[in-house]
Amino acid sequence: MPRVAIEILIIFLLLLLNGVFAMVEIAVVSSRKSRLRQWAESGDKRAKAALDLVESPNRFLSTTQIGITLVGVLAGAFGGATLAKSLSGVIEQVPLLAPWADALGVVTVVGVITFFSLVLGELVPKRIGLGNPEAISRVAARPMGWLSKAAHPAVVLLGVSTDAVLAFLRVRPAAEEAVSEEEVRMLVREGERSGALLPQESEMVEAVLGLDRLRVRDLMTPRGDMVWLDAEMTDEEILDVVLQSRHTHFPCHEDRRDNLLGVVSVKDLFTRHRSGKSLDVRSLCAEPLLVPPTQPAIRLLETFRAAGTHFALVADEFGGIAGLITLHDIMETIMGDFGVAGTIASEAVQRDDGSWLVDAMIRIDDLLELFPGLPLDPPAERDYSTLSGFILQTLGHLPVTGEHFETGGYRIEVVDLDRNRVDKVLIVSTGVSPDE
Repeated sequence: MPRVAIEILIIFLLLLLNGVFAMVEIAVVSSRKSRLRQWAESGDKRAKAALDLVESPNRFLSTTQIGITLVGVLAGAFGGATLAKSLSGVIEQVPLLAPWADALGVVTVVGVITFFSLVLGELVPKRIGLGNPEAISRVAARPMGWLSKAAHPAVVLLGVSTDAVLAFLRVRPAAEEAVSEEEVRMLVREGERSGALLPQESEMVEAVLGLDRLRVRDLMTPRGDMVWLDAEMTDEEILDVVLQSRHTHFPCHEDRRDNLLGVVSVKDLFTRHRSGKSLDVRSLCAEPLLVPPTQPAIRLLETFRAAGTHFALVADEFGGIAGLITLHDIMETIMGDFGVAGTIASEAVQRDDGSWLVDAMIRIDDLLELFPGLPLDPPAERDYSTLSGFILQTLGHLPVTGEHFETGGYRIEVVDLDRNRVDKVLIVSTGVSPDE
């Protein structure tokens, strides 16, 4: 083999070795600790070695930099000392270029080596390393560990020198930051885009992450929509109420609803009815679980687990019952509505002229799906959970039939009252942007 060909082969091999160092370096730096830790805990020894490299960046980076620097110096020196001279001899054969043969030879060799060093020694290997960092780290971890041991004196010297310079500059190593909720959301969305997660899975994860911002008042069934049992009801009346609803627990009162007796379950009612005994709700009532309307939904799950129940009454600051909430309500927030299809449609009906006739007890979340432009308070600052509550807070008093106001590009008119409660509301788009 000609001498020049051997020299080119040696330089080519040095550039490939540089590329290996660059690929391993970017792969280890880009590897996710969580994935390596999961593999290591399952017994993967190579993953354990890769995790050790990730968690010891000073020793690892010093080793790779020693390798990259030595390879670069050798490639440059070898090329300048051998190939440049050979190329200069060829250039000298051209009379016009002969005076500058040595300079042109060096410049040409340095330029070619620099180009291939960037492509083969940096860019391509780093793209490969970024493509599958964990797998490459597992394969390269042990060889890099052996190389670190071999270069231990130089690694220690570089590590101590680096720490000394950082201390002199008063630069503190960055502490490892905890993963934020927004970063988790971004990973979930990226997983959905890549196909690793189904859209339904992504929506459920997003809903779970949002539970800490929801309060009991945002999910509860308001007092006006609760189904009650009266202690004075006959057996037939109790059975009619139970059969017409789809609930499993009912709050019981005597005379008036503020006189709460407790909660009775459908199971106890039917067990007693099947035995032929009278449905005396007073004897069947159990002490209810009471929760405040401001309790975060995520904490309510722990409350349910500790109490061994999935049903709670919501007590306001004055000791009255503001509503009820069940585990079913929280699960619907995460997984979507389990109820009868068209629940929102039954609470809001669009008329031929484009206006909407809306039940005032519609939940705020459902209302925002229909009218996203409504300028409602952030969830953490809301003191209402229904359209009726929003109207009362906006007006500051109990409205009369026909009273209206405009907000967020909508005209909201009270069209019906049920005693002291707003019942039906007419919502019309004014065609005016909220910013105008």
